[in-house]
Amino acid sequence: MIRSMTGFGQANRLIAGYRVQIDAKSVNHRYCEAVIRLPREWLALEDPLKKTVQLAVKRGRIDLFVSIERENAPGKAVSIDWSLAEGIRQAAGQLKERFGLTDAIGLKELLQFPDVVKITDKLLEADDTIVAEFQKCAEAALERLTAMREAEGRHLRADLLQRLDDLEEKRREMRRFAPLVVQEYAQKLRQRIQELLSAQTAVIDEQRLAMEVAIFADRANVDEELTRLESHFLQFRSLLDSGEPAGRQLDFLVQEMNREVNTIGSKAGHVELTGRVVSMKAELEKIREQVQNIE
Repeated sequence: MIRSMTGFGQANRLIAGYRVQIDAKSVNHRYCEAVIRLPREWLALEDPLKKTVQLAVKRGRIDLFVSIERENAPGKAVSIDWSLAEGIRQAAGQLKERFGLTDAIGLKELLQFPDVVKITDKLLEADDTIVAEFQKCAEAALERLTAMREAEGRHLRADLLQRLDDLEEKRREMRRFAPLVVQEYAQKLRQRIQELLSAQTAVIDEQRLAMEVAIFADRANVDEELTRLESHFLQFRSLLDSGEPAGRQLDFLVQEMNREVNTIGSKAGHVELTGRVVSMKAELEKIREQVQNIE
C-alpha cells in the first residue's frame, strides 16, 4: 500500500507522574528527516525518539512535538554551581577593594544571580524504562500518523490509476492513428508532385516517390516510443501495488513517460497524434504533482 507523505497523529501517556502528549506531523521531503521538539530539560530523550521516528517512516519530514506536564511527579532537584558562586564573590571583593565600597555581597544578592542555584526535574536522569515509555508513546502517535498517510495514499492510488487508464487509452488511440501519418504524407507528396508536373509532360517517378515515403516513414515511426510507454504504464501499476515506498521510482517513471511523449510529439505530423500528445502531457503533469506526495 502506498502512503502519502502528509499526515498527523497524536498520543497521550502518563509516565512516572508526568502527563506526556506527543504530536506527530509529516510533510513532503526528499529524504527522511526527523525534527524533535522537547522541553529543554528533556533533551536527553531526543536521540531515542529520533530513532523511533526513522524506524516508522521511510520518507518525509516528521515534526515530533512533545509536551510534558507534571501530574504526580517527584519533586524538583536543587543544585548549586559552587564555582560560579565563588567567582561572583571574588568579583564582588575586587570591586569593593578597587572602588572603596563598604557594601558586602550577601546570600540575598547571590540568589539573584541566574544559574547559581538550579532547580531541575529529578526525572531528568531518566532510566531505560522511562525512555522506553516515551518511545511507546511516540510509536502510538506515529501509528496514527501512518494510518492517516495510508488513508490518503489510497485516495492517491485511486486517482493515479484513473489517470493512468486515460493515458493508456490515448496510447491505444495513438497506435491506431500512427500509420495514417505515413499514408497522408504519401498522399500529400503525390498530390504536390502532380501539381508541379501538371503543365509538363513528365510523369511521377514511382520508385523515387516510394523511397521518399520510406525515408519519412522511418523518421516518423513512433512504434518504439509507444511500446516503451506501455512498459512504463505496467511498471507504474506494479509499483502502486508493491507495498513498498515507491515515490522516487514513480517520479522517475513519470519523467520517462514525458520523454517518450515529447519524442512522439516531435515526430508526429498528424493532427490526431498531436492533439493526444498535448492531452497526455497535461495529464502527466497532474500525475507528477500527485507523485510528489507519495512516500
